[in-house]
Amino acid sequence: MTELFEAASTVPTKFWHALPDGRAQCDVCPRECKLGAGQRGFCFVRANQDGKIVLTTWGRSSGFCIDPVEKKPLNHFLPGTPILSFGTAGCNLGCRFCQNWDISKSRELDTLMDQATPDVIAKAAAELGCRSVAFTYNDPVIFHEYAIDVAKACHRRGIKTVAVTAGYQNAEARREFYQYMDAANVDLKGFTDDFYQRICIGHLEPVLDTLKYLKHETDVWFEITTLLIPGKNDSETELNRLAEWIAKELGPDVPLHFSAFHPDFKMMDVPDTPPSTLSRARRIALTHGLRYVYTGNVHDREGDRTSCHQCGETLIERDWYQLLKWNLKDGKCPKCGTACAGVFEDQPGNWGPKRQPVRLRDYSA
Repeated sequence: MTELFEAASTVPTKFWHALPDGRAQCDVCPRECKLGAGQRGFCFVRANQDGKIVLTTWGRSSGFCIDPVEKKPLNHFLPGTPILSFGTAGCNLGCRFCQNWDISKSRELDTLMDQATPDVIAKAAAELGCRSVAFTYNDPVIFHEYAIDVAKACHRRGIKTVAVTAGYQNAEARREFYQYMDAANVDLKGFTDDFYQRICIGHLEPVLDTLKYLKHETDVWFEITTLLIPGKNDSETELNRLAEWIAKELGPDVPLHFSAFHPDFKMMDVPDTPPSTLSRARRIALTHGLRYVYTGNVHDREGDRTSCHQCGETLIERDWYQLLKWNLKDGKCPKCGTACAGVFEDQPGNWGPKRQPVRLRDYSA
């Protein structure tokens, strides 16, 4: 927990309660930080102000960019379409391998260089031709109120919303949050609690609870990403357990992305993930009956491809974030008529692999 905070864009929050000793406990995530006057939580952006927990970064972002939706990664949600992406500062996990550490580990409000109200974000997304807005780069769990306000504004304009998250939430906050999300990509960072404790400073069980909640209690489309780190979470035993759990608890239609690690932040001494590790993980997941398993951060046409699980027909051919072939008819395989799980339209978008920074101060509500 940090020292007294400076003035920022603060809004009240609802998921907290007062403690007998005068502190306030934040109840958004399993950390349940107990904060004295002027203290910030582990996430850095939720703080005790006048005895109440407030969000200090409402309306402030580390920057906006238009990405391909496949970069989130989401392969089965409006393929080929552009998505307006942004984050704030801070995070409620402490992953030693964080690849957005300059944002998620920031302790400087100057990181939040762009300011935008929810209405401005929604208006910009519509004018820029984005089909959806992504809360990403850091975890939207910690800017819960801002994400929900943006989602409401987006939905009024027919813009969908996507959470890119580690899923580290408490149940009450989770229920409210996902009422306003159309899709999510959840980082399942490993499949042992030891990995979560040592490498992420967290626990596995709350993430599994989020995944089960999404599957069984919501209509949110979601996909899962696991970053494979050599010698840390890529053993055959762990990969088998992970795939078996997904098949049993979530079913075969949830897409799973295995992504390659590169040295970053506090794990500069660990080598890059070999492509062969991703291919091995993909084979293991397929043997457990998962139908849509992908590889990421490597050039792998086979690992990019979406195939019909019934007859093997290629449905979507990709090269990185570029769609090369579209072979879906009404969301089904044209050869055998089997439905492909996902959120599809008659034709895909044509955004391609472009990444386009945007300054929202150029827009006004």
